[in-house]
Amino acid sequence: MFDIVVKGGTLPEGTRADIGIEGDRIKAVDVLPDDVDAGEVIDATGDLVSPPFVDPHFHLDATLSYGLPRINASGTLLEGIALWGELKQVTNVEAIRDRALDYCDWAVSMGLLTIRSHVDTCDDTLKGVEALLEVREAVKGYLDLQLVAFPQDGLYRDPTAYDNTIRALDMGVDVVGGIPHFERTMEDGARSVRTLCEIAAERGLMVDMHCDETDDPHSRHIETLAAEAQRLGLQGRVAGSHLTSMHSMDNYYVSKLLPLMAEAGVAAIPNPLINIMLQGRHDTFPKRRGLTRVKEMQALGITVGWGQDCVRDPWYSLGTADMLDVAFMGLHVAQMSSPEEMKRCFDMVTEENARILNLDDYGLRVGQRASLVVLDAGDAIEAVRLRPDRLTVISNGKVVSQKARNDAKLRLNGRPESVRRRHNVN
Repeated sequence: MFDIVVKGGTLPEGTRADIGIEGDRIKAVDVLPDDVDAGEVIDATGDLVSPPFVDPHFHLDATLSYGLPRINASGTLLEGIALWGELKQVTNVEAIRDRALDYCDWAVSMGLLTIRSHVDTCDDTLKGVEALLEVREAVKGYLDLQLVAFPQDGLYRDPTAYDNTIRALDMGVDVVGGIPHFERTMEDGARSVRTLCEIAAERGLMVDMHCDETDDPHSRHIETLAAEAQRLGLQGRVAGSHLTSMHSMDNYYVSKLLPLMAEAGVAAIPNPLINIMLQGRHDTFPKRRGLTRVKEMQALGITVGWGQDCVRDPWYSLGTADMLDVAFMGLHVAQMSSPEEMKRCFDMVTEENARILNLDDYGLRVGQRASLVVLDAGDAIEAVRLRPDRLTVISNGKVVSQKARNDAKLRLNGRPESVRRRHNVN
């Protein structure tokens, strides 16, 4: 007897199978009898059944704050950082927590069940850290939240950032972050990478750095990050986020850099929606679009996953919590147009991102965690093309969201009224 059987769905690799769930685990991925004994049978005939979406790069402390205390008039990264500095002075723990909870509920309704969120540690009160630790505890039954200690104003540029980052890690933040290109000098940037990687190695933690999020081709901190991953034995535990300077780098240098990343086991997390919005702002024409060298990295075996980064915050006025929007934009900007590449874009918001976050019980296999999403699409490429409705979302063996086909009705465990109110779900 199964608690839930998802019947007749098509898996991302194209095979059809039923999925039997018992408790919080997948007990069968097979063709089961039509009269299978189950507490609930979900008919997924003709639908895509996928592992849940994973976002490896987000900022929950800033999300849904668009217009507070003002709008980013220039649309640049640097004004966004300055604007966030203003918002930090006037917000509080409750406001950060409530906005983050609203976003988490929205994410669950879209089949997004794991988020890695950076949280600013350049605030002596650490109110963002306090708020997101509360959120992590509140949503842990249905959404996994990894938190990155992120000294957003620079580990050495900000006078208390180092101590605050250590405090955040001591409070239970999961991952070590950084922003070397925002330090005052290239030398300080490289020093911050070394220091932060040493902290991660000492504590047995993963590393995820905002790295070279700039149009400057001489911003090469990813090289230092790869070298430190190799020196400290952090292979498979390190990610470089953004890496936009690589779009402007000399090809000969990149031919040296990418093998170093591959050897060091450093993953890459481009954020196509935000990268193409913020980069190239000083260009006239031709105008650079700010996406790193995705296909070249993949050709060398480097794990690359798409990230969302922002939704309605000081840096980005749009966003929907839909990782298929991210994959759709990434497909276009990276020119991943062959069938194999389009399918890979779907994998980049599911399996590849799970690999970057080291999710060891992820996937539609027997014994893995019973979390999945049923989409109103026939296959993975169609899902990227249409960004269809999420008909059923199951997290840890429980149905947490359902939407009838061609119907806006939503059933979400936890906080359905806030989702309906803020996001116009009827």
